[in-house]
Amino acid sequence: MPRTCACDMEKPINMDAYIAGFPKPVQDILQRLRKTIHEVAPEAEEKIGYGMPAFRIYGRDLVYFAAFKNHIGLYALPSGNKAFKKELTAYKTGKGSVQFPLDEPLPILLIERMVRFRMQENLAQHRGKNVP
Repeated sequence: MPRTCACDMEKPINMDAYIAGFPKPVQDILQRLRKTIHEVAPEAEEKIGYGMPAFRIYGRDLVYFAAFKNHIGLYALPSGNKAFKKELTAYKTGKGSVQFPLDEPLPILLIERMVRFRMQENLAQHRGKNVP
């Protein structure tokens, strides 16, 4: 039986295994999110962190995501949410998370901008520069 929430699963071994454990409509959303992140950060490495799919670049975590019963959680760390606070007002957010409802289209352009922002942060930290 497919999962409806990341909390229903054993720790996946990779991103493919994570995504495969959800119903087809949720898999499609997760694959679209994955593709979007790869398009913005083609050099980023996929990994599983804290039981969730994640991307890493310049030696640092970039973003995480997870599926739940009614939403997809994107974790751009606190700095990503802070930088896009105004754009995220339409969504439920936490300190470092945002919830995109499953019954609404993913805000691809916003996600792309958030990933680019995080890439720049990681690159600056990798080069030893102060990050604003």
